[in-house]
Amino acid sequence: QVQLVESGGGSVQAGGSLRLSCAASGFIASTYCMAWFRQAPGKEREGVATSFPDRITFSAAYADSVKGRFSISRDSAKNSLYLQMNSLQPEDSAMYYCAAGSCPETRREIVNMLPSTYNHWGQGTQVTVSS
Repeated sequence: QVQLVESGGGSVQAGGSLRLSCAASGFIASTYCMAWFRQAPGKEREGVATSFPDRITFSAAYADSVKGRFSISRDSAKNSLYLQMNSLQPEDSAMYYCAAGSCPETRREIVNMLPSTYNHWGQGTQVTVSS
């Protein structure tokens, strides 16, 4: 049974940092495309960062709004995905979700940022940034 469990959310002041974790079970995460999404109240779910297999390593892509501040990484031994978030701003406040799915054939940097790419989702972890 595929399961994704997020943790690490919380409340911080602007400029602070948080590290989100996503523990995967029921599948080998290193063979899947994975991503972090977020959804604020009244807004659509948006892709934040994606990690995908690229030859013998992993490549990553980020939404423009988080480039230079967020970093996605994996620990294959722990079957886990992480999101390091620095210089957090109030507009980063949202529910953050971990997702996993089969990798598209092409344009992974773009297609992987779409919710429709993924068929496995975690329950989410709340991030709140105060000014």
